[in-house]
Amino acid sequence: MAKIGVAGTTSWGTTLAIIAARRGLDVRLWARTGQEAEQLRSDAENRRFLPGVQIPPGVEVVAPADEAFSDAELVIIAVPSRTMRTNARAIRDSIHGDAVIVSATKGLELGSGKRMSEVLAEELPSHYQKRICSLSGPNLAPEIVMGKPSMTVVASANAGAAGHAQSLITSSLFRVYTNSDIIGVELGGALKNIIAVGAGVCDGLVLGENAKAAFMTRGLAEIARLGLAAGAELTTFAGLAGVGDLIATCSSKLSRNHHLGEELAGGKSLEEIRAAMIHVAEGVDTTAAAVVLAERLNVEMPIARATYDVLFNGVTIDTAVSGLLGRDPVPEWPGIGLA
Repeated sequence: MAKIGVAGTTSWGTTLAIIAARRGLDVRLWARTGQEAEQLRSDAENRRFLPGVQIPPGVEVVAPADEAFSDAELVIIAVPSRTMRTNARAIRDSIHGDAVIVSATKGLELGSGKRMSEVLAEELPSHYQKRICSLSGPNLAPEIVMGKPSMTVVASANAGAAGHAQSLITSSLFRVYTNSDIIGVELGGALKNIIAVGAGVCDGLVLGENAKAAFMTRGLAEIARLGLAAGAELTTFAGLAGVGDLIATCSSKLSRNHHLGEELAGGKSLEEIRAAMIHVAEGVDTTAAAVVLAERLNVEMPIARATYDVLFNGVTIDTAVSGLLGRDPVPEWPGIGLA
């Protein structure tokens, strides 16, 4: 029986552990403390992030990293982007030498603008670097854990690593595709969170479906423009990790980034919104990281910049919306190579 270790008792980490166990795999879910592990075992559910969803017997919640990862052939890391580096350091000496590593985190590192696979490559021993993958797609955890059908992409420059991860976690209800463009898959999954914040603003201000559809489409152009500058393939952004994830995150009430945008439109401050949220809205840190990355690559991202100004510079929603609508007319696909 294949063994999988999952780092992260987030809603997504817990969901991935549960659906792997439902496939009959031997799953270890790593908690950061013995107290947390004991609580999850006692409750047989993650009451903080997935209340009412039973953790099946096939998931063993453990605290020592060696118990979770020493014999796991697949290690899934599903933690907030701002703790990815810390968590990688905490488990790197416990991972089995032949394991495939999968980042399930959709974000960029605050400050550096680095993708999660880049962070893992820096923190894990060098022999793991060719076995690092990224998992991304239209994957709202509450739907998936309830057994609703979903699809995702596992990407890696190493086709063998991506194929092995695919073979272990794909099922009839969670269909996994592979992709060699890990840059595009990661950037699509991270950057759509910025656009989701703006989509939430559109809904909060009741700007209408035309405005929201246009905003999402222009957001996709920004994502593709930055992705191409970073070395991604254009077709990736037309797939599950691009437009697919964008649609789900910008449209669903389950999206925490969409929720944050709605709350901003309602007049609440970022601090108030974050204090009231249990989950992490990755779009906040990703906005700051994306602005750094865009400046480094000399890519214009007006939506990301406007979002940054609202989140961190005290610019009002109305001013940001007016600024975007008042920009000089340009070709539809500048910097992307489409006429």
